[in-house]
Amino acid sequence: MKKIITFSKAAEMIPDGASVMFGGFMANGSAERVIDALVARNVQNLTIICNDSGWIDRGVGKLIVNKQCARLITSHIGLNKETGRQMNDGELAVELVPQGTLAEQIRAGGYGLGGVLTRTGLGTLVAEGKQTVDVDGVTFLLEKPLRADFAVIFGSVVDKGGNITYKGSTNNFNNIMATAADVVILEAEKLVEIGQIDPNAVITPGIFVDYIAF
Repeated sequence: MKKIITFSKAAEMIPDGASVMFGGFMANGSAERVIDALVARNVQNLTIICNDSGWIDRGVGKLIVNKQCARLITSHIGLNKETGRQMNDGELAVELVPQGTLAEQIRAGGYGLGGVLTRTGLGTLVAEGKQTVDVDGVTFLLEKPLRADFAVIFGSVVDKGGNITYKGSTNNFNNIMATAADVVILEAEKLVEIGQIDPNAVITPGIFVDYIAF
C-alpha cells in the first residue's frame, strides 16, 4: 500500500537543488497544496520542469515569485510576469521548449527511449548545440529524454493504492510525469478506498506513485 503523507511531509522530502516535474497546465491540475508547503518551507535552487510557469498566485508561479527556482524548463512563461522579469534580469535560467517537444521528452524519459526526433525548432535557437539525424534524406533534431528527481502531480480521485483518475483537462502533464521521476508525490483531491475506482477508469496506475499527499 502506498504511503499517505501530509502536505508538509511531502515538502520536506524535496531538498534544495532538486529537479522537480510539476503537472499542470495554466495551473489547472497543479498540486497547489504541496506547492504551498514548498513555499512555506522555502526550498531553494530548484530545477523546475513544467508546461508553463503558472500565474503569480497559482501553480508553480508561487515558487517563481518566492525565488525558489534556479532553472526553469518550460514551454510558456507569458502568464507570469515575474518569470519574465527574473529571466531578463539574470536571476533565473529559463529554457523554453516547444510544448509538444517537452511532452515527448518527458515521455521518452519515462519509457526508457534514447530521445525524440522532431523537425520542430530546426533553424532556430532551439537547435543550437543539438545533434541532428538524417532519416531517408529528411533532417530531424534529436531531443534527449527528460527525467527528474521528483514529480509532484495531482489526481482528482485517487485510491489508497495510488491509482488515479483525472477530471477533464487536469490530466495534462500529470500522467506522463508520473513515469519520468525517481520519486512521485501525488496530491489527491479526493481519496477513496482501493476498489472504489472502476479499473477501466484508471488513467495512471498506482505502481508509478510512491507517496500520496492528502
